[in-house]
Amino acid sequence: MGAPSKPIRVSCVDDHPLIIAGVKAILDAEADMLFAGGATSGADGIDLFRKALPDIVLVDLRLPDMPGTEVIESVVRDFPAARVIALTTYKGDADIQRAMAAGARSYLLKDSMYRELIDAIRRVHKGERYISAAAAQEIAGHALDSDLTGRELDVLRLMSDGNRNKEIAHILCLSEDTIKFHIKSILGKLGVHDRTHAVTRAIKRGILHVD
Repeated sequence: MGAPSKPIRVSCVDDHPLIIAGVKAILDAEADMLFAGGATSGADGIDLFRKALPDIVLVDLRLPDMPGTEVIESVVRDFPAARVIALTTYKGDADIQRAMAAGARSYLLKDSMYRELIDAIRRVHKGERYISAAAAQEIAGHALDSDLTGRELDVLRLMSDGNRNKEIAHILCLSEDTIKFHIKSILGKLGVHDRTHAVTRAIKRGILHVD
C-alpha cells in the first residue's frame, strides 16, 4: 500500500533489546510506518511516550521495574487518546483481561507472525480493537468461570509459596476452617482437585505469576 502523508509512528517498551530491534526492522520495511523509539523499562517507556507522543505504543507486560499494565494505565491516564498494543509472551486469560482493562486496545503474543503485528498496528491506528486469535480463544475458554475473590487470591498466593493451611491461617489472621473453606472454593472455581493443580492452573491462566 502507498505511504500516507504522515506515517504511523510506533514506539516499543520491552526489556529485551532484541525485541525492540526486531520491531524496528519490521517497521522500517513498511512505507506507512516509522519507528519512534524504544525503552527497556516501564519508567523509561512512560517518559519516551511523553516526549515522542507516538501514534501507537507496544508494551510488554513483564518489565524489570513495574508490570506492563502499570505502564499502560499511566499512559492512558495522562493521554486518554493513546493507542496501546500489549505485545507479550503471557497467554493467560487473566493477563489479557488485565491488559485490556488497563487500556490496551490490542493484545498480541510475541510468537505472532509479523504480518499480524503490522495488521494490528494499522487497525488500532484506525480506532479499532484487535485481539489475536490465540488470545481470544483463551478468553472464550474461561468466559463462564467465576472470578476469585481478593481473599481467595491471598490464599492462593500463600499456597504457591508452599505454606500449609495452619501457616496461611496465621499469616492472614483467620481460622484454619476458614482457610479450608477458601481453598475448597478456589479448587471449584479453577476446576481442579488439589492444591498443586490449583497453583499450576492459576499460573497457566495468568492469575499468578512466578519469577
